[in-house]
Amino acid sequence: MSDTTENSAFRRAVFWAGTLNLAYFGVECAVALAIGSVSLFADSIDFLEDASVNLLIMLAIGWSLRQRARLGMALAGVLFVPGLATIWMAWRKFLHPLPPSPALLSATAAGAMLVNALCALMLARHRAHGGSLAKAAYLSARNDVLANIAIILAGALTAYLWRAAWPDLLVGLGIASMNASAAREVWATAREEHGAAA
Repeated sequence: MSDTTENSAFRRAVFWAGTLNLAYFGVECAVALAIGSVSLFADSIDFLEDASVNLLIMLAIGWSLRQRARLGMALAGVLFVPGLATIWMAWRKFLHPLPPSPALLSATAAGAMLVNALCALMLARHRAHGGSLAKAAYLSARNDVLANIAIILAGALTAYLWRAAWPDLLVGLGIASMNASAAREVWATAREEHGAAA
């Protein structure tokens, strides 16, 4: 496949991934605020961040390796945003530890998992071609699927075993940690590309 064809296919993939992320951000954020869920709030902010990342990637397709590497390093910083939002929401939950609705928690996370799985599938075939930018988009979608599974389990745990805010709170902090790990990986790849371009 030629670079032009590959770039066109990658552009379509990130466009649809960004659109889906932006749409589900509104859904998940509304539910998170309504039921007071740290994990859903963190994940909704992550949807907004993913939409932004995909938009930036669309703009950068066709740039030089050095320019893409610089943007990749900037995106690594963007990946930390959901973690900061999670810490703020977690502090609020710690002060008022009421458990969220388990049914709404799990159902909303299940919808998020479907959206993220679809995005990960669309982006997976491009992660080797697009360097740090493609890796940023793919890792975000993949990590979000894992986060959504954890949120579903937190909802089940809250419903059947431990009627407390802690399962939701702990999963929310786990999402922040996972995003930090992805950010480090994207930063390392971008630094390697920048060094190669130099």
